[in-house]
Amino acid sequence: MIKLINNSRKLIARVALATAVCGISTGALAASGKLVIVTSFPSDLTKVFKAEFEKQNPDVKLEILKKKTTAGIKYIQETSKNNKTDMFWASAPDAFEVLKDDGLLQKYSTKVTGIPPKIGSFPIHDPDGYYTGFAAAGYGIMWNQRYLKAKKLPAPAEWSDLEKPVYFNHVGMSAPSRSGTTHLTVETILQNNGWDKGWASMKRMAGNFKSVTERSFGVPDGVNSGNFGIGIVIDFFGLSSKGAGFPVDFVYPSATALVPANIGVVSKAPNSEAAQEFIEFLLSVKGQTLLLNPKIRRLPVNPAIYSQAPKGFPNPFTDKELQGTLKFDLKLSKNRYNLVNSLFDVMITYRKDDLTDATRAIHTLERKLAKKPNPKAGKLLDEAKALIARLPITEAEANNPELASVFTKKRKKATDKVTGRQAEIEAKWDTFVVNNYSKARKLAAKAQDML
Repeated sequence: MIKLINNSRKLIARVALATAVCGISTGALAASGKLVIVTSFPSDLTKVFKAEFEKQNPDVKLEILKKKTTAGIKYIQETSKNNKTDMFWASAPDAFEVLKDDGLLQKYSTKVTGIPPKIGSFPIHDPDGYYTGFAAAGYGIMWNQRYLKAKKLPAPAEWSDLEKPVYFNHVGMSAPSRSGTTHLTVETILQNNGWDKGWASMKRMAGNFKSVTERSFGVPDGVNSGNFGIGIVIDFFGLSSKGAGFPVDFVYPSATALVPANIGVVSKAPNSEAAQEFIEFLLSVKGQTLLLNPKIRRLPVNPAIYSQAPKGFPNPFTDKELQGTLKFDLKLSKNRYNLVNSLFDVMITYRKDDLTDATRAIHTLERKLAKKPNPKAGKLLDEAKALIARLPITEAEANNPELASVFTKKRKKATDKVTGRQAEIEAKWDTFVVNNYSKARKLAAKAQDML
């Protein structure tokens, strides 16, 4: 009897040990329930990852809430007291910094090995542990090869190329207030050139815009369809369009920011266990390999995955063109995030027609002066260009936290109203800009009369 009891105890001990070992070895698969993810990523990306993750974790069902980056931030902020979101998944790291500062992300450190600490000069994972990089992204220019051939346009290579008269009415871009990735593109140009020269360059480019799209994916759609020939985009839009067979190409200008696309667990996430497992999946060999899917075409953060990449696919760990990327100041971008977006909208998005008219007049004058030089007309041309380049705010003012904090509301369209101090400032900016664009157009017209 004693022997039987001892044997039973040994059997129970073995079962308990086996159960414990099983729990340790398969803990990553123990996640279950619903996983709610707020993301700005297109369906071509989310569907692929959703299907594979649910295949590996049949007890977890992903619910994808599609929102623009800025709208996603606002949603998580507004629902924080009764949070039902598990994860935030987007490209722009400064968006995660906003949520981090608000205490709306929780720490998590991945168990996956083989991921370098940096990509270019930028940390892949948040040094404080509040969000995780899963892919890299750069910013550049895509174009429709057939469109350029039909219009007899050269392929652009640098941001400054897009300022040239030859590209008038051929360029598309989304507004940074509607796209976190576009905000990073604008900041890249500002940080590379400096505040005054950066905005002057941005406005010269914008004078050539055919469209300022409402969503970031409206730019690749416009280029793919031939609605316009050239688009300012995050790299995966150009690379995935090319991978899908569209007659397009993409280039990184010499000044580009190379930053990670990220994912983070929201504070008080209802299913933090499944959220953590999803991060592990994204960084696994399988998850990283999915980034090479022709419809996704994002840059893995695991260097080993590039051995499986198609010929000519960018490799930020080895390609020289991506080794000298801009050292992006994330804190600067985050601190003036809404102010920069509002300034862009006031000067470009909602005054595109005024800017286009002034730019058209300047381009016409330049063509005439090239054929018939005139010093007085040339002086008026310089004055007109200077008027367009003028800014209603200095860099020191823009970087002032007190002023930046005023900009809390964004307009989805020109007819949307903002109130209070932000409205007052934007109204002054608008008057300043409209007057200068009008004066520039009139000066250019006056100079043409001289010829």
